[in-house]
Amino acid sequence: MNILLLVQAEQRAILDRLYEGISTHCNCDLRWLSCEDQTDLRGYFRREVDVHRYDRILFFLRFKQEIRQVSFIRTVPNLVILEHDAYQNYISCKYAGKFSKHYAKLPWARVISSGYMVSERLRKEGFDAIFVPKGYDQTALVDMRLERDIELGFIGSIKSGAYSERKALLTELAKFEDLVVTRTNSGEDYRTMLNRIRFFVSADVGMGEYMIKNFEAMACGCVLFAWDQGESENKALGFVDMANLVLYRSLEELRSKLGILRSDPALAVRIAAAGRALAEERYTFLNIGRLIVQALEEPLRERPAMGLLNRLRLRLGMK
Repeated sequence: MNILLLVQAEQRAILDRLYEGISTHCNCDLRWLSCEDQTDLRGYFRREVDVHRYDRILFFLRFKQEIRQVSFIRTVPNLVILEHDAYQNYISCKYAGKFSKHYAKLPWARVISSGYMVSERLRKEGFDAIFVPKGYDQTALVDMRLERDIELGFIGSIKSGAYSERKALLTELAKFEDLVVTRTNSGEDYRTMLNRIRFFVSADVGMGEYMIKNFEAMACGCVLFAWDQGESENKALGFVDMANLVLYRSLEELRSKLGILRSDPALAVRIAAAGRALAEERYTFLNIGRLIVQALEEPLRERPAMGLLNRLRLRLGMK
């Protein structure tokens, strides 16, 4: 299968190994689009792309730029959208409901979503949505067997509006526990810091899916304390409370389970080892790339002919 994969050149997360994972399992033409390219997809395609060469054209671009260019994107054949932020469709933030609105204008396009329940909700709305979880860079994030001199820690952003509940929980936890909240550079600094943390507190409160840091922390041998995203999400991911991670739904439950592990260090070691094994078995970017290609291989919905597209555009009052 010939795939054109369009990704962001400027992206905070380093996802090179994910793209390699995809390329390992198909004939992939990977293109890194600048901000300027993303703001003018029509011009980029006119200059750089022969759409007839590809069985699938996979977008992994900024959603903010996609929703501004629907009139062009509707003309792209064999379109699949890889989306790690569609959970924002269902939480209180500036993009609430906007993913559904966008996909309704592209009903023949496939959406590969990183949330199990997000995918379920999109399918119930009539969209062609397939679940493929987030993962981690298996070449960069490993258990280095360092001394874990930080008992309780979190690494990441708490500034975005989408993270307001995360910030609130971490702030409250810090009133009772010696919690280290920090940010690091990507790469070696991040790996080393994860390897210093014994209990990693993931506070994805109200997000409905697990962010990438959960898999990264597990891979680096932390005991992952994760806000419980629900039975269906946990089952889809193989997450088992007090077996390969620690789930909590309140500050009180987090502190109670923290007390249990402090009093039973051997249990903490077993949970960390099982979590690392799960991450290594299922959530490497190499394996996630394989799952993405499998999702690409399934037949797509038929896209209307351009005459029908034009009539649809007029009916919706679009330019």
